[in-house]
This record gives sequence, C-alpha cells and structure tokens, in this order.
Amino acid sequence: MTTAEDYQNGQILLIDKPLNWTSFQAVNKIKYALINKVGLPKKFKIGHAGTLDPLASGLLLICTGKFTKKISELQGQAKEYTGTFFIGATTPSYDLETEIDNNFPISHINEELIHETVKQFLGEIDQKPPIYSAIKKDGVRLYEHARAGEVIEIAFRKTTIHEFEITRIALPEIDFRVVCSKGTYIRSLAFDFGKALNSGAHLTALRRTKIGDYHVENAVDVIQFEANL
Repeated sequence: MTTAEDYQNGQILLIDKPLNWTSFQAVNKIKYALINKVGLPKKFKIGHAGTLDPLASGLLLICTGKFTKKISELQGQAKEYTGTFFIGATTPSYDLETEIDNNFPISHINEELIHETVKQFLGEIDQKPPIYSAIKKDGVRLYEHARAGEVIEIAFRKTTIHEFEITRIALPEIDFRVVCSKGTYIRSLAFDFGKALNSGAHLTALRRTKIGDYHVENAVDVIQFEANL
C-alpha cells in the first residue's frame, strides 16, 4: 500500500483521463483524494506531464512530491495517439469543439491517395497550432482571441512525426495511430491532412495511448484511483 510518505517522496501516477475532463480537473480530483483519504498536507506538490484536451481521453502522467521535478523530462518524451479524422468538412477549432464551417468533395479520395498522403507527414514538419489552443500570444491565450472573433497570425512550429499509420478507412472516417514529438497538435495534423487530400478534415476522436515507455493499458481511471485509496 502506498503511504503518504511515498507520495511525498515521489510517485508517477498513470491516469486514464476521461472524455470531457480537463487535465486540471483530473489533477485536482487526485489531489483532494490524496489529501482527504491518505492525509497528505494541503500544499503538497502535484502536477501533470502534458495537457490532454477535454475532447481527448487517455494517458495522463501525474507526478507527486519530489517527482514533480521529472515533469519537464516526461513532457519531452514521444507520445502515441489513436483517433479518427472526419474527411470532407472542417471546423474552426479543427475538432468537435466548434461547428462545421466548410464542406469539401471527397469523391476523388481512395485508399491509395490516403496512404500516399501519409508519407508527406513523416519526419520533421512545419505545423501551425490551432487558433483554439492554450498557447499565449501577446499575453492572451489563442482561444480567447478566437472566441473574441479576432484574426491572429500564428507562426509555424517544427514538430516531428515518428510514425503515422492508417488503421481503418471507412470514408468519410479514417482511423489512425501517430507517434510524435512534444508540441505536436493532432488537431492541426487532421486539418493539414485534409488539405493535402485536396479536401478538408477535422478530428472527431482522440486517445493518448503512450508517453515514452508508459502505456495507457497500465493506467487507472480517476474515479477508480480514488476508490482504490
């Protein structure tokens, strides 16, 4: 059984973040469970190693105590995601947070074109973060600019796609598995992939399955973690 002292000395908790929860909500739930059930002091150190959007589920690494010093190292590790692109329509947020704004033809798209297009995204690529993201520009988060209807110029960033595999084609849906570097936006990958197909696309499902050597198969749901204490 893990004691209060163990959590203070440092633990890496593998949490399977539920859909529609923010990463902050998940950390907070764990924090107060440890305070109330294990007796940790209210100001003990806890934090997560890499935000996961509310519309994504999957692996969230939460560090406690002295292991919070490992957060930046963990954030730098490669991440694996699985999910679904919807081909033929875009949204301003590149996912389901906003409504469809444009529709595009898909009659020209076949399996050969899809697999050929994947090759364009392997290795180091230039990627623009979505306007609906938490990155700050001029001290304000991009999604705040977006919700205010402001047009903002977003700079390209270098990111690396180590592996990109199509696992199911059932147009207008395409399922995928991606292994990528820190800072990669899968929503932007969806948008850019649709554009490369001479169509459009947005992300309709996303699950983070790995961070470095940590796998979601070994993770526990937030509610289950609390129940197990």
